[in-house]
Amino acid sequence: MTSRLKVKYREEVVNALMEKFNYSNVNEVPRLEKVVINMGIGEARDNPKALESAVKELEMITGQKALVTTAKKSVANFKLREGMKVGAKVTLRGERMYDFLDKLMNIALPRVRDFRGVSDTSFDGRGNYAMGIKEQLMFPEIEYDKVESIRGMDVVIVTTAKTDEEARVFLEKMGMPFKK
Repeated sequence: MTSRLKVKYREEVVNALMEKFNYSNVNEVPRLEKVVINMGIGEARDNPKALESAVKELEMITGQKALVTTAKKSVANFKLREGMKVGAKVTLRGERMYDFLDKLMNIALPRVRDFRGVSDTSFDGRGNYAMGIKEQLMFPEIEYDKVESIRGMDVVIVTTAKTDEEARVFLEKMGMPFKK
């Protein structure tokens, strides 16, 4: 069973982008490579349970096992030692990537209070898009009563687009709600 977003990409987005950018080959059309969701947990050095619950929530949201990340350098001001556990991340590819993006764009983002769209300036110059999410409560898998603390996360959408303009139009056609 293929994802709704993948079907939309094949049937609508490819043709629209081929027309707009005059691609000569279907393989030139931008596509999704991966989605990386990163959650930094600063309080993990004092409270190991915080890291545990954050990893569990991230796994519930993405449907994939999270990788616990460690500090690369020691920073005295933050009482941080090299090798300490400081966050979690998940890299999604294939069907899970499409399912997560579909859920993000059509269910989670509209649940945010006073939502007017995501910024269309968060591209990195190579066709990749990064956005921050302030709280994990917007995802339907998270039960409000069981949340210990509200945490944010970064979502990076990696595409094969060569320019930011191509990536912006591509994500717009996929359904990303950019600000008008």
